[in-house]
Amino acid sequence: MSAVLPSPTQPISARRPIRELPDELISQIAAGEVVERPASVVRELVDNALDAGARQIVVRLLAGGVRLISVEDDGQGIPASELPVALRRHATSKIASLHELETVGTMGFRGEALAAINSIAEMTLHSRTADGKGDASAWSLDGRSGELKPVARTVGTTVEVRELFFATPARRKFLKTDATELAHCLEAVRRHALARPDVGFAVWHEGKLVEQWRAAASLEARLADAMNEDFVSRSVPVDHVSGAVRVTGRAGIPDAARSRGDQQFFYVNGRFVRDKVLAHAVRSAYEDVLHGQRQPVYALFLEIDPARVDVNVHPTKIEVRFRDGREVHQAVRHAIENALAVPRAGHGVEAPLSDAALPLAEPAAPIAANMRPWSQPSMQFVARERQGLGDSAAMWPSQAYERPAASEPAFMPGAAAPALQPAAPARAEPAESQAWPLGRALGQLQGIYILAENDHGLVIVDMHAAHERIVYERLKTQLDGAAISSQPLLIPATFAATPQEVATAEACASVLPALGLEITPFSPKTLAVRAVPSTLAEGDPVELARSVLAELAQQDASTVVQRAQNELLATMACHGAVRANRKLTLDEMNGLLRQMEATERSDQCNHGRPTWRQVTLRDLDTLFLRGR
Repeated sequence: MSAVLPSPTQPISARRPIRELPDELISQIAAGEVVERPASVVRELVDNALDAGARQIVVRLLAGGVRLISVEDDGQGIPASELPVALRRHATSKIASLHELETVGTMGFRGEALAAINSIAEMTLHSRTADGKGDASAWSLDGRSGELKPVARTVGTTVEVRELFFATPARRKFLKTDATELAHCLEAVRRHALARPDVGFAVWHEGKLVEQWRAAASLEARLADAMNEDFVSRSVPVDHVSGAVRVTGRAGIPDAARSRGDQQFFYVNGRFVRDKVLAHAVRSAYEDVLHGQRQPVYALFLEIDPARVDVNVHPTKIEVRFRDGREVHQAVRHAIENALAVPRAGHGVEAPLSDAALPLAEPAAPIAANMRPWSQPSMQFVARERQGLGDSAAMWPSQAYERPAASEPAFMPGAAAPALQPAAPARAEPAESQAWPLGRALGQLQGIYILAENDHGLVIVDMHAAHERIVYERLKTQLDGAAISSQPLLIPATFAATPQEVATAEACASVLPALGLEITPFSPKTLAVRAVPSTLAEGDPVELARSVLAELAQQDASTVVQRAQNELLATMACHGAVRANRKLTLDEMNGLLRQMEATERSDQCNHGRPTWRQVTLRDLDTLFLRGR
C-alpha cells in the first residue's frame, strides 16, 4: 500500500509558536551567505586589512584554508576595548548613518563577516595600535570564550581562523580538494593585489611561500607581476572620461583573447565586481574585432561617485547596481572601443608571429590628428565590382582620395557605393628614419598574402582580410546612422506574442524602422511583421522579429541598431573586398599597407581574424640557426 503524502496546504507537524532565533543560529544562517569556502574568508579578512591602512599583508594557510587561515597586516590595529565588539553582529567602524551607507568608500561596511566566521570556526584576534605602550600593548581575543589577554605583536592585526565549518559539518562536505581551495584563495588575493599595487601581498601554504606580489610603483608593474607575463605587452592602455565616469586600466588586444574568461578583472571604486552591465559593455566593445567565442582579457577600473552605485546588493559585496546603467555601459564600451581602434602598427603594440620580444615603436600622435587623406579607392572597387568592371590596375592607384563632399547623396545599404574622385597626388615616401610601420611591399605569395619588409623584419598581410576591414570602416563612415532599407511584406506575418514581446514592440516602435523592421500589434496577444530588411527578405520574418525583440528587451536600443547595421555592412564589405588570387602591383600593395596604417581596427578583419603578422629578424635567425 503506497504512503499518502501530506497536502502542501496541510502542516506536516503540529504548529510551532513564532519566536526569535538565537544569536548563534542567526550568525550561522548569515554565514551561509558570507562564507562559501575558505576563499570567502580570505576575501573578507583582506578587505578589513586594506580598510585598516595596511601596506603589507601576509596570508598563511593550512589544508587549502580549511585547517587554518591567518591574515596578518601592518594596519592601524584595534584597541583592546573594541576587540569584543568587533565580533558582534552588525558591528563596524565604517558607517554610522544611512548617508554613509549610500556613499560607502571602504571595502567592508556590513559588520557581518567576523561574527559569521566566528560562528562556524575557531577564531582568534591579535591586535596592537600605534599608541600602545608596555608589555600589554598588544592583546589577543579568543572568539569562542571571549577571553582577552596580553600578547607580543607589532602594530597591526592578525586574524586566525581554524577548522572552518567545524560547527556546520554538512557545509564542510561540499568543499573541494585542498589544491582546489588553495587556488580559490590565491585568486581572491590576486584580485586585491591588482587593485592595490601600493600594497605588498604574500601567501604561504603549509609553511611554503606560494605567491608574492611586492609593492609596485605603478599599475602596469603590478599587472605584469600578477597576471601572465605578456599581458602588458599584448594589451593597450585605457583612459577614458565620460561625464562623471572614468575608466582606466588595460585591455588585451584581440590576439591575446583566450578560450576561457579567467583573465577578466573589473573593479568599481577599487572593488572587484561581477556585473552584467559591465560584462556586456566589454563584450560589445570587442564584438567587432574578436573571432568566434574567444574571451577578451582585461583589467579595468571604473571610478564613479559612490552615491551613483549601490554596493549593498549582496552580502559578498561582489555585485553592484548602478543608478544610471546606460551611462556606465556607454562609458565602458567607448573607452575600450577607442583604445582598440588605434592601429597597432607603429603605435607601440605589435602583432608578432611568435612570442619573441619586439622593440616598441615610438609613441604616435593620437589617431584623429595622425590621419592622412584617404588613399583608398576601395569604394571605387566596390562600385566596379557591382558593375562587373573590377580592374586590379585601378583598385589602388597612386593618387590619394578625399571623402565625398557633404552635398553628395548619403550611402544607403543595398545601393552601389559611390566612386571616389582622385584628388592631390600621394605624398612622397617617408625618410628612412620615419619608415612605414607595416613596411614596403616585396611581393605576393600564392595570390593571398602580401609580403613586406619593415624595421623589425618581415610583415605578412592577408590582403582580403585587410581590405575587408578597410571597406567595412569606410562603409560605416558613409552610413553614419542612416536607417537600414526595408522591404514591405505583401502578406504580414503574424505570430502569438508573449506579454514581454508585445510590450517591447510598443516601447521600441520608433526604433524598429532603423532596423528595417515594422512590427505592429494585430491583437492584444498577436504581433504582425509588415516589413523586414531588404537583404533579409528571403528569411523567416517571425524568427527575425522574435530575436530582435528579445535583444531589445535586454539591451539598449541604440546598441542593437548599431550592431544590426554593422553586421549588414560587414557582409557587404566581405563581398566587396579584393579576392584571393588577384594579382596586385607593388604600388597597389603599398597602397593597401598605407590604408591599413590609417584605418581604425585594421589589425583584425570584420570577423575578428588577424590581418597581419610580424616575423622578426630574431625569428628568422632562429629558423636558420644563425648565431648558434
